[in-house]
Amino acid sequence: MDQLIEQVIETARGMWRRRWTGVLVAWIVGVAGAIGLTLMPDIHEASARVYVDTKTVLRPLLRDLAVEPDLDQTVGLLARTLITRPNVEKLLNKSSPETAKMPAAERERAVDSLQRDIRISANGRDNVFSFSYRDTEPAHASLVVQNLVAMFLDSDIGTKRRDAEAARAFIDDQIKSLEARLAEAENRLKDFKLRNLGVADLSGKDYFTRMSALTEELAKQTVELRAAEQSRDALRRELSGETMTLVPDTLPTAPSPQVSEYDARLEAQRKLLDDLLRRYTDLHPDVVTTKRLIARLEEQRQQEVEARRRAVEAKPAHASGQAQTSNVMQQVKLALAEAEGHVASLRVRTADTQSRLSQLRAAATRVPQVEAEMVQLNRDYDVIRKNYETMVSRREKASLSEDVDATRSAQFRVIDPPRTAQQAVFPNRVALAPAVLLLALLAGVAAAFLVAQLMPTFDNARMLRLATRRPVLGNVSRMVNDGMLQRARRDLLAFGSALGGLAIVAGVWIAWVSMQARVA
Repeated sequence: MDQLIEQVIETARGMWRRRWTGVLVAWIVGVAGAIGLTLMPDIHEASARVYVDTKTVLRPLLRDLAVEPDLDQTVGLLARTLITRPNVEKLLNKSSPETAKMPAAERERAVDSLQRDIRISANGRDNVFSFSYRDTEPAHASLVVQNLVAMFLDSDIGTKRRDAEAARAFIDDQIKSLEARLAEAENRLKDFKLRNLGVADLSGKDYFTRMSALTEELAKQTVELRAAEQSRDALRRELSGETMTLVPDTLPTAPSPQVSEYDARLEAQRKLLDDLLRRYTDLHPDVVTTKRLIARLEEQRQQEVEARRRAVEAKPAHASGQAQTSNVMQQVKLALAEAEGHVASLRVRTADTQSRLSQLRAAATRVPQVEAEMVQLNRDYDVIRKNYETMVSRREKASLSEDVDATRSAQFRVIDPPRTAQQAVFPNRVALAPAVLLLALLAGVAAAFLVAQLMPTFDNARMLRLATRRPVLGNVSRMVNDGMLQRARRDLLAFGSALGGLAIVAGVWIAWVSMQARVA
């Protein structure tokens, strides 16, 4: 520890011997720093702030109707990609038209410098974007920021327009391609239906469903035909006199309330109606026809009963019986004619159903293959048609989105217009002036230390022996007289004056710099 302290003391003595070198270096560094700080050009900063409002009334109203891009992400990406080389070149041409005549290498350096000095910062939560640029000329800095803000606003419209045009062109190309494919599929389906018009069922039912439906329909028609034939045969028997007992030989005291031929026909038609209602609805043509026939028979039966009653009351028994017999025979003949027509109609329908069923059974090997091909054609056609309708819907949505973009769904508002502060942002001479003085003093101390280390001196024999690693035979002492003391005092006074002068000059200069800063 004693050796360390002794070494520090020896170093301090060596630096004291080289004090004039330190003073000289301090003056040189101080004067150079003051001149450099004074001549250093002022750098001014121009700035602007833009707020992007993405919360508009149109967004909730047009939900699911138009394409809704993430405006916050889009605007953030736009700000981050604004400072690209093509945009910086455009900005340089607008702000400094004279750069167009520069050589290529110098222009590249100007573009690099401009791209490096532009600053864009964003507060993602509030969508506030700050633009700043520093330059030695305040007007030029303000012009650069102004053009940068204008480019930011214009790039929003241009980017949206380019995106919409690209999307519209792509969708139109896809729609044209799908239209051609859809027309081709329709033609294939039409040709297939024409070639297999008698085999394929255009209603969409498959072969086995058609077979089951025709078999069930044939069974129903057979039952209906059998019931109609039985009703017709009953009428024939009545007409031939097998079951006709209309009026008794003697005049009854009151007319009979029943008529046997109508009762049989009504019973047959009601059974037929019950059978039809089990298979069809009330709106089926056969059900409607049967109900109408039953109503007509009931009406005719009621009319016949009334006629017989009136005839019995108005005529003798013999004449009454003949008239009534003639009237009933006419009604039976009419009913028989209707029954014959109904039977003939049912036979034609049954024969047609039987023919279609026979044809379907005869084509049992071909129909399933044709139906499978038709299902495949329909599936391809449905897929293409669905894609076509989807693309048309997206084109409409793209058109609506383009109209929405034209209304500027994201509002850009310039909060702070481009302006340049009066005070230069660099250099801060008031803060740097004391730093120059401190740097000069540190430079002087460092110079004294360096010279003392390069040209060392020794105050005693022990330090000399340690430094040279040689034996010291002896030393010579120096006697200090009055002349030497006076010279030392004068040297010390000069050294203090040099340091004091440096401090006074530095203080005056710092005061002047502060006054200039207040005036500015």
